[in-house]
Amino acid sequence: MHYMARYFACFILSVAGFVGAYPEKTDPGVKPYVFETLAEGLDHPWGIAVISAREIWVTERAGGIRRIYDGQLDSQPLTGLETIFAGQGGLLDLVLHPDFATNSRVYLSYVVSDPDQLKLNTLVVARARLDKATFVDLDVIFTALPSRKTSAHYGGRMLFLPDGTLMITSGDAFNQREKAQTLDNHFGKILRLNDDGTIPADNPFVTTHGALSEIYSYGHRNMQGLVLTNAGTTIYQHEHGPKGGDELNILSPAKNYGWPAITYGVDYSGAVISPFTEKDGMEQPIKYWVPSIAPSGMVFYSGDEFPQWDGNLLISALVPGDLRRLIVSGKSVVTEEILFAHLGRLRNVATDFDGRLLLVTDGEKGQVIRVTQGTSRHLKGRVRGPS
Repeated sequence: MHYMARYFACFILSVAGFVGAYPEKTDPGVKPYVFETLAEGLDHPWGIAVISAREIWVTERAGGIRRIYDGQLDSQPLTGLETIFAGQGGLLDLVLHPDFATNSRVYLSYVVSDPDQLKLNTLVVARARLDKATFVDLDVIFTALPSRKTSAHYGGRMLFLPDGTLMITSGDAFNQREKAQTLDNHFGKILRLNDDGTIPADNPFVTTHGALSEIYSYGHRNMQGLVLTNAGTTIYQHEHGPKGGDELNILSPAKNYGWPAITYGVDYSGAVISPFTEKDGMEQPIKYWVPSIAPSGMVFYSGDEFPQWDGNLLISALVPGDLRRLIVSGKSVVTEEILFAHLGRLRNVATDFDGRLLLVTDGEKGQVIRVTQGTSRHLKGRVRGPS
């Protein structure tokens, strides 16, 4: 732990866990960040949902949903789902129904075996209600087709839109990338459903012969970031490229985002996937990364804790591991700032009701870390001097 000493200016002890101030900012007008560990020892955490001012849920890919209440991690999972925990598979995202306060409905994305071909697997989305510490009335409302052999590139991110419809990202299954360009499957697609799994009548391919009517956009790879602006007018989406070529896109219905016909990356072996980075009829990202940063989660920031970030995109990244703050103007990224590189691989990012950041670290001993600015009014404890 000696390497941390040069980063932390002070330490705070509290019942919620380790807290430290990290002087990442050089601007003398900005207070140092404070990091508070809310939970640790999580088994490959992936999704995060803020339930109330006092409660946070985190998914573990092994199948558990962990509850953090008043800054304390409950020792028992809320439930354990039957999922395939292999490769990149397992329990992935968790989102709340827009009317969660009255209907207690939760939506989960996870990986299951194909009941007819047990050597195959696929992504599903289910909705359920929470009854005490158990999810009941579990109802699968979407199954990605066809099933695949691989345990990689599931996508699995979800987002409710202002009209109450649900968006789902479905990855290209790694070795099925060519199918991202055809509309008769779910590989490399973003989907839009009603909250009960039925098809919205205004989906773009409802009347297209041979197309699956739940498809909203296509030509994607492995999409793990999906957010909406506060005005509800713009959907941002990011996805993993191969070796290089991670993308940030603005989503529009019926659009083709190019994978694998166009890409700014190459195969992991160094082989060329496509000689083209542009083609007519295919959308360009508003930003791409070479080398890759492996983008994971994303939020469109709005909150009181970091007012200077209002309207910025915050993207968690796995390689080498940091948080990216992006200022977007129209369809251009004008500024990118790297934050919190000392925390390692970040699997997800969220904000609580006060605008404080919640960072999820990756791996077998994952953590949830709350970040505030300077000496936060939310933190209690005795401040110690440098050590």
